[in-house]
Amino acid sequence: MMSSNQKKLGFIINPVAGLGGRVGLKGSDGKLIQLRARELGAIPEAQDRASDALRSLKVSIGDQVKLVTYPGEMGENTAANCGYSPVVTGEIESGKTTAADSRRAAQDMLEHGVDLILFAGGDGTARDICEAVGESVPVLGIPAGVKIHSAVFGVNPLSSGELAAEYLKGEIQTLQSLEVMDIDEEAYRKGIISPCLVGYLRVPYQRQLVQARKSPSPASEEGTLQAIALDVIDHMDDSCYIIGPGTTTQPILNALGLKKTLIGVDVVQNRKQVMLDANEETLLQLLENQNAKVVVTPIGGQGFIFGRGNQQISPKVLSKIDPGNIIVISTLEKILSLGGRPLLVDTGDREVDQVLCRYMMVITGYGNRIVYPVKGGRII
Repeated sequence: MMSSNQKKLGFIINPVAGLGGRVGLKGSDGKLIQLRARELGAIPEAQDRASDALRSLKVSIGDQVKLVTYPGEMGENTAANCGYSPVVTGEIESGKTTAADSRRAAQDMLEHGVDLILFAGGDGTARDICEAVGESVPVLGIPAGVKIHSAVFGVNPLSSGELAAEYLKGEIQTLQSLEVMDIDEEAYRKGIISPCLVGYLRVPYQRQLVQARKSPSPASEEGTLQAIALDVIDHMDDSCYIIGPGTTTQPILNALGLKKTLIGVDVVQNRKQVMLDANEETLLQLLENQNAKVVVTPIGGQGFIFGRGNQQISPKVLSKIDPGNIIVISTLEKILSLGGRPLLVDTGDREVDQVLCRYMMVITGYGNRIVYPVKGGRII
């Protein structure tokens, strides 16, 4: 029985969120993509990330919250594993959940009078929640997808759980209407990035715990990007270079006369193409016999260098690479746009994140470098 001061938390997991990330499919929307991801050996991770958030919440708030959730893999199982006895509503077909289930779940949570909806997914799930309930109830996302351009997510699952707890306890009372962004996945897989504004969700806000909206690089940076590319090329040795996605890394391969998968991961060695659009499995095979370096760029406005859009460079891959062989490149303008916030990592493996939390050199032009902090977990 609920006590008078016990809050209600709606809890929703999109069980297929992020399924296509490590296998290089750049998204998980649609049954065919989900089937292909499983054929490639993809393992669902949304429930693990949701568990991290719930455990973080439980540490902070204990039994002061009552969970309302959906059956099975959409929340019930994870809630029970984390020590909760949730109210379970709705019906699903196990193993065959769809976006419609996420929308129905959000609507049912609203009818149950929850104080906050906490959901695990990516931009597609955020879109579904937005379409279902709009700004009628506070919402917070646990980042678990491939595409996470929206500003409605915690920095990582632990931050999401902590922020949800602080809001439910009344320690944070600020709600901000933040953007839900989504993109056309088919166009995205072809290298066409065209995020559009879907709507807004009211999100409990604390700057240190909520990720920023992704922002594009301005076209005026072309000269600087060319200079950065030449710096990287001039310092290349005989290692394999794993080149992460983005318009900042693209000029490196362009300058070598090689093809770049704009939203994928490519590998070059001795200025020749070794792999195009690699996934976790092919990168791990490469690292069995080769030394490698990784070239990545922060996501504009957010600062993530791992864990957003480059899940192919997974914790297993990163554990085989010396942190000193991670090359971060960025225009100075992109760094300044972070407003003093650190670069971020959210790989899904706390030990790997901890190793990466250090000061890293960032190449900002030809011969120009700055030293910048990298953090995971709560940002201080």
